Amino acid sequence: MKPFIALTLAMSLPVIATAQTASQKDIEAILEQQQKQIEALQKQLKQTQTQIEMTADAIDEASSNQSASSGSSKTHIGGYGELHYNNIENAEKIDFHRFVLFIDHEFSSDIRFVSELELEHSLAGDGKPGEVELEQAYIEMDLSDTSSFKAGLFLMPIGILNETHEPNTFYGVERNPVEGNIIPTTWWEAGVGYTTRFAEGWSADFSIHSGLNVDPAVYSIRGGRQKVANANADSLAYTARLKYTAIPGLEIAASYQIQDDLTQGLSDASADLFSAHLVYNTGNFTIRTLYANWNIDGTEAELLGKDEQNGYYIEPSYKLNDKWGVFARLSQWDNSAGNAVDTENEQTNIGFNYWPHANVVFKADYEEHDDAAGTSGFNLGVGYQF
Repeated sequence: MKPFIALTLAMSLPVIATAQTASQKDIEAILEQQQKQIEALQKQLKQTQTQIEMTADAIDEASSNQSASSGSSKTHIGGYGELHYNNIENAEKIDFHRFVLFIDHEFSSDIRFVSELELEHSLAGDGKPGEVELEQAYIEMDLSDTSSFKAGLFLMPIGILNETHEPNTFYGVERNPVEGNIIPTTWWEAGVGYTTRFAEGWSADFSIHSGLNVDPAVYSIRGGRQKVANANADSLAYTARLKYTAIPGLEIAASYQIQDDLTQGLSDASADLFSAHLVYNTGNFTIRTLYANWNIDGTEAELLGKDEQNGYYIEPSYKLNDKWGVFARLSQWDNSAGNAVDTENEQTNIGFNYWPHANVVFKADYEEHDDAAGTSGFNLGVGYQF
């Protein structure tokens, strides 16, 4: 039996050895084929990654070129407008008083362009009631975290409304008459300006700019605005403002302007304007008050009683809720305060504002004039800002 087993094993060994050899070769072939497949997949993956990176770079470059050419991501458009209906002693009038567009552009994080283009009274041209006016167009540069410089055409830093006069930001259909006849809002000039914040809640503005050009026969401050339209620059003006806002809800500011000759060489009429205002808001209650005074040198101004022109107003208001507010305003002004005749004007307005949206307002007020005619009436208006 043992010889038979031994013989059988001896005969089987070559077969087993051959099978083992064949199996090992198959495994090696399979492994080699798998390695080739892995290498091919790695190569394909690398090519795909390269294509993705090239596509991403192309998209970034196209987006950058489009942004640089159009500047759309850094250019901002806004505006405001207001429609008024006035019925004062049956003198009925309806007027789309102002349509304004803002276009601003950021050249960089610290250099920007600001502009404001306005169409007044809906229709402009020869014999038409309106005008197309460029109210702002200046370059502003941040010099530091607390100071900036601007050059171009800009609004005067005087009073409450001159810089912020969108209809949803103030009460009453019409702007108050003091900031229309004494401070000739809206008032802009061309020049350079510097703004600084030098302590907590304190800021100051300084500017050198074009000045008024009043007719020495009438000395109308509002009529002296040149609006930087081929403006006579024989006599420049200088304006400074100091503002305090450290207490929440409180703004106190004072402005001073001086000009060597309001008539731009026609007469020796140096002048200065002092203005001060206070705005205080506590809860739903707000009060605004402002005083402004012109002192004008020169014989012609004195003879006309125009050497002093001044006015003030006080306006308390109360927000009933976030949509409704009521107000009352007393305004007094005199553009001939230098004479011995009583030429003072007094106007009272009471009314309400309704804001269906923070940037949309409907207004109504009753208006009464304390003058010889004793006129009175009412005003209705709608305004918006975006």
